[in-house]
Formats: sequence, structure tokens, C-alpha cells
Amino acid sequence: MHKKNNNSSRWATVFVLAFAVFLAGCSQAELGAHIAKQIIPPSKTTGTYKIGNPYKVAGKTYYPREDFDLVETGIASWYGAKFHGRPTANGETFNMYELTAAHRTLQLPSLVRVTNLENGRSLVVRVNDRGPYKRGRVIDLSMRSAELLGFKGQGTTKIRLQVLKKESMALADAAKRGIDTGGVEIAMNRHKNSSSALDPQPPGLREDDKTLPRSYQQASFQNGDEKDEKKGTQAVPLGAMEDTFDTSARSAARGLTDVLGDIDETLVSHVAVPAKSRIFVQAGAFTVKDNAMRLAQELGGDVYPTDINGRLFYRVRLGPFAQVGQADTALASLVSKGNQSALIVVD
Repeated sequence: MHKKNNNSSRWATVFVLAFAVFLAGCSQAELGAHIAKQIIPPSKTTGTYKIGNPYKVAGKTYYPREDFDLVETGIASWYGAKFHGRPTANGETFNMYELTAAHRTLQLPSLVRVTNLENGRSLVVRVNDRGPYKRGRVIDLSMRSAELLGFKGQGTTKIRLQVLKKESMALADAAKRGIDTGGVEIAMNRHKNSSSALDPQPPGLREDDKTLPRSYQQASFQNGDEKDEKKGTQAVPLGAMEDTFDTSARSAARGLTDVLGDIDETLVSHVAVPAKSRIFVQAGAFTVKDNAMRLAQELGGDVYPTDINGRLFYRVRLGPFAQVGQADTALASLVSKGNQSALIVVD
């Protein structure tokens, strides 16, 4: 078994950052309980804030960018022992027992709420790595996150992902200043009130109006299972309270055997989800209906009109599919025929 070390200065910064995050719209979380038995000692190096340049994996190019408004639906996978103890994309050490995740394009670190659409289990995780790179996946969760969300045994599940905007902005500001952000996700889950409900409204169009949200867009980024090898935005400042709170935080950290407590079932939120969600392979989204009809006829798919922020789009989809594996097969077929922008979506 692995335990946390008692580096009070590290946990003090967790207290400070958690406090700053809560100022963005939450109250201070209750921290404490018992030593987390499964957690390895924290990384000796503090992760940096990272967006990164475009990069290519297996012939596919990905374009990282800041996005504090991202909402995605799709298929999640998880990764574990193969990468345990190895560096993450932003310089931390991957710990499969912590509540972290990999995303191909989000700024690192970010706080996102992931909701399992099959059982309503919901969890805030901290994105600190790149991946997954198998087509048809939107996020790769740590093993412990997958356990708590209830899909470790089946390998994949239908999820909804939503970036926690204010909290992620505060996190970005702290990381840019060299503050270790590890552990804040645990405090967020203990709080239970950080955007735990599903947003019933579909995400809006990008400001440049050139692409649809990733759940709908034709030229979307693709995703994967077990991880493969490998606008500036005004942030919420930590503020003048940092020094004052830092003193009490350091004192509290020194006085506690355990700061953040066990990563257990008490961290999971339960939210309302649709009674039934369906898996589709989306071949494209068009503003011209005739273009959508032609592609649908060619592929043997259907056209699904949808109004997004007052603008009508025609989405060409195959399905619905009962199993993720069936959608994977259909997606692979489309890609092999040259449709590199096809993706799996969940409605």
C-alpha cells in the first residue's frame, strides 16, 4: 500500500488553491478523514500550465487550445498500471489512484465534471495529461475515477463532460504561478456543489461560427481507450486573501495526519440523467439540407435536424448502436473510406 507523505507545504498550497476555487462560486470544502491508503507520494515536480502546439499521433493532428466552455458527450475509457508513475503531459506523475484524466486538447490542468450517463454517478476530475488516441473516445480517466464512476469492469461508458469554467480559470492562474494544483479535485468533490447537475441546454456555437461544438461538429477531434504512447482568458485571481489564508492553511496542514481523506464513495455525486441515451456515429453536420441528404443516402444513414442557438443544422448519423463495439466498427469503416472527421456521439 502507498501512503501520502506529510509534506505540509504541499498540502498547504492545496488548501490555498481550494479556497481560491471556492471563491469562484463555492464555499470552502470540509477536508480531513483518514489517510488515503492507495495513493503514492505526490510528484516531486509541480506540474506546469500547458496548452501546447499542434501534435500528430497515428496520422491524426490535434490542436490544443484554451477552452473553458467545453461540453462534450461521448465514450470514456480509463488507463492505469501501464502508466502508473510515469510523467503526465504537464510534468506531473501519473497516479492511477488519484482523480485525474487525459484529454487531447484541453488546457492543462483543468477541472471537469464527468457524469456517467448509464448510472448517474458524477465526479470532478483534474485533467493533467494528453490522450486518449483511439477514435471514438472523448476522455481517458484514471483507474480510480473509473471505479468510482462505476465502469472500470466494462472498460468504457457513455459520459457527459463539462469544464468547470470559473474553477478551471482559477486553477490555470495558480498553475501559471507555480502553485501545485494536485488534490484540488478531491476538495471539489467533497464540496458536492460544483456544477453537479446536468446542464439541459446544448452547448452553443463557437464565437468564430466556423465549427460546431465537439458533440456536433464535422471536423472534430477524435478520442481513445487505454492510453497510447506517446484567447487568452481572464483568470480568477487567488487574490489578496492568499497570504492570510496561507498561514491558517499551513497550520491546519501541520495539525492533520491526513488532509484530503480517502478517495472513496463519499466523493461521488448522483445526478439525474436521461432514462435512455443512444450511441451514434456522426459522419458530418451541415447547414445545407441537400448536402446532408446526399451524404446520408450514400452512407445509409439518417439526417437529424437540430437547432443550435437559433441556427438549423443537419447532422448525418449512423445508428443508434446498442453497444460501443458496434459503434467502433462503424466508425472504423467510415474512417477507412476517407471520412477522417467522423466521430461517436451520445444523445
